Formats: sequence, C-alpha cells, structure tokens
Amino acid sequence: MDLSWTEFEKVEMRVGTILEVNDFPEARKPAYQLTIDFGSNIGIRKTSAQITKRYNKEDLVNRQIIAVVNFPKKQIGKFMSECLVLGAMGEEGDVILLAPDFKIENGLRIG
Repeated sequence: MDLSWTEFEKVEMRVGTILEVNDFPEARKPAYQLTIDFGSNIGIRKTSAQITKRYNKEDLVNRQIIAVVNFPKKQIGKFMSECLVLGAMGEEGDVILLAPDFKIENGLRIG
C-alpha cells in the first residue's frame, strides 16, 4: 500500500543526541535503554533499542541518531518508551542506526 504525502508529513522524524545508555535486562531480546536529547522544543525522551549486536554503550553516548517522536508512548515491561529510534535491519537481524553525517542541531526535522 502506498503512503500519501499527507500521511508522510504526519511522521515526525527528528535528530537527537544520546545522553545515556543503560542495559535493559528485562527485555525479551538484548536491548539498551536510551535517553535522548531532541532539543528545547521536544526535550528529553527515553526509548529502548535492540542495537546490542553492533554498538557498545560507550560508543553510543553523544552519538546523534534519527527517531520518530510522535508515536504514542509504549509500555515495555516496567519501562515506558517515548520515541522510536530508526535503523536499517542487517542480514543477521542486527540494527544499523540512521544518523546525520555531520553534527547538527538536536530537534531538526527529517523529511
């Protein structure tokens, strides 16, 4: 099914910087809990991401990523996910994060 331009415009993909990364042992699949800064208009959001195959916690801090910020919050166990980090699925089910090539302002909209 094709997506209309009007539907696409509703998806808010934004640039954010990862501030904090923690293990998420309660997750069904290996994952991290991320705290991400999307700038002053959107603020700080938390999410979980199954990115442990390719990324170490230390390498993720201060890294910019792209995420959808206008999905409804989702309860994952005792953790509330407030955005969806975007990535491409590798051949072995590993996620490769989408990110800007250069450091840019947090909160900028993709589209």
